[in-house]
Amino acid sequence: MEPPVPITFEQIRERAYELWERNHRPEGLEIRFWLLAERELKAERDRKRTEATEAGAETASAEENPVERRARSTAAR
Repeated sequence: MEPPVPITFEQIRERAYELWERNHRPEGLEIRFWLLAERELKAERDRKRTEATEAGAETASAEENPVERRARSTAAR
C-alpha cells in the first residue's frame, strides 16, 4: 500500500476557516477548529484510500482466471 497523501497546511487552514465561519465565528476557539479540520481531512483521506483499496481488490478478483476460480469452488465442495 502506498503511503498516505500528506494533508497540506493550506488545506487545514481553509477547512478550519470554513468550520469557524459555519459556527458563527466564535472567538478563542482557533485551535479547536484547526484540530477538527485536521481530523476531518485525515478521515476523508483514509476513507478514500480504503475505498480505492477495496475497489482494487474487486477488480483483481474480477480479472482472476475463471478456470482457477471454478477449480477452487469445486475443491471447496
